[in-house]
Amino acid sequence: MTVRTTIMQAAPTLTASERKLANAILADYPFAGLQTIQELAERTGVSAPSITRFVSKVGYGGYQEFQRQLIGELKESRRSPLDLKTVESPARAGDFLGDYANRVGHLMQEMSASVSSEQFDAICGLVADPSRNIFLLGGRISDSIAAFLSMHLRQIRERVHHLPASSEQWPEYILRMRKQDVVILFDFRRYQPDLARLAEIIREKRKPSIVLITDKWMSPIARDSTHVVGLPIGVGTAWDTVVSAVAFVEALIVKVSEADWTATRERIEAWDAVRLVPPAPGQEQRNGEFDET
Repeated sequence: MTVRTTIMQAAPTLTASERKLANAILADYPFAGLQTIQELAERTGVSAPSITRFVSKVGYGGYQEFQRQLIGELKESRRSPLDLKTVESPARAGDFLGDYANRVGHLMQEMSASVSSEQFDAICGLVADPSRNIFLLGGRISDSIAAFLSMHLRQIRERVHHLPASSEQWPEYILRMRKQDVVILFDFRRYQPDLARLAEIIREKRKPSIVLITDKWMSPIARDSTHVVGLPIGVGTAWDTVVSAVAFVEALIVKVSEADWTATRERIEAWDAVRLVPPAPGQEQRNGEFDET
């Protein structure tokens, strides 16, 4: 369990000063917690003894142990396939696919347990609201998931915009964003600095709701996000998996489509009516129309 998750789970039991400290740590996670205890005390206005009691309350033996956990998370968040290869858990001989499927199955259970129904419903409510524009973008690999979600949402509702990969084109989309709109960003470990900078700019300049889909080590985008979904991605191999992210997105698509099925059905019918489809066998195109032969 990450420090972030530990703090969030302890939130109902925290005092006012402890909540102030927790908010400061989470707002600049994990870097705020990597300061000396004196620096953190000065930054938050919470005394050093109170900080010591706080880290003990959330389950750590002391401030040094608390920081060791944060440093460990920071290292994990920067691991490449080459790093992961050195610590992978080999698949069973003779049944690689079956073993991998079993690992992914456990990961799916972990995913469903890590995202509360309240958080999922809140995100679905934002995305299903037809008055809001939806903007999506992902990283080098995860942008394919953003494209997958974008394509489905476009068939369900209007006002869906998938930002292009080139940052030179982002200002056009940033200037369209309104406070009531939703920006969905995907960013997994070995995070992309340009996406973090984008999130910072749109929070400061446009103030939409930002939904971050990331891993349990948390993209830096988390500090600027309204909703953060931290998903499990490690399956003990050199390569992380996006299966949990795809499953989350598919669940989101189904839930949003059913929020107003009448409107969804009408949108899909209208969409299908104007799709450019090839002629059926036995037809040929004449003057822009398909005529039977």
